[in-house]
Amino acid sequence: MHKDLEEILISKQDLEASVAKLGARISADYAGRCVTLVGVLKGCVLFMSDLAKHITTDTRLDFMMLSSYAGEHSTGVVRILLDLKESIEDCDVLIVEDIVDSGLTMNYMLQNLKTRRPRSLEICTLLDKPSRRKAPVPIKYTGFTIEDKFVVGYGLDYNGIYRNLPYIGVLKKSAVEAQGNNPCR
Repeated sequence: MHKDLEEILISKQDLEASVAKLGARISADYAGRCVTLVGVLKGCVLFMSDLAKHITTDTRLDFMMLSSYAGEHSTGVVRILLDLKESIEDCDVLIVEDIVDSGLTMNYMLQNLKTRRPRSLEICTLLDKPSRRKAPVPIKYTGFTIEDKFVVGYGLDYNGIYRNLPYIGVLKKSAVEAQGNNPCR
């Protein structure tokens, strides 16, 4: 376990099993159709990569980068930093997200993508934290529902680090305080 963590919340083995199960469900639901996975950068990278390997139907990949966080807190203001490269009009679209917390970013993204006239639009999240929800979000596929803890690993970060951990862990408050504004401390 990384020295900056209080605990491992979700093990590598549990992540692998959940991602395989999600891939099987998505494959069944989209059988015979092409699904466009829209990953929300940067946190989705590890999850989306593993998920795509478990989807057996035709799949396209595209990405968006949105931001509403500063450190460990949501600002409530969503900005598009990188937009889709391909049209999603008349496509079956599945947003792939690492975590849905307040729901503000995901709600904004849903409203934005609906204006692009996809055939269908659904959400797949690795982690759902409903206790923090401020905006309603219709999540179709959820890997894990978690309590209100600040988590890192498997794509999730704090100040850009910890994404490479092969599990999900709870970050110590002392790690947050030690880093301040310098993630390279």
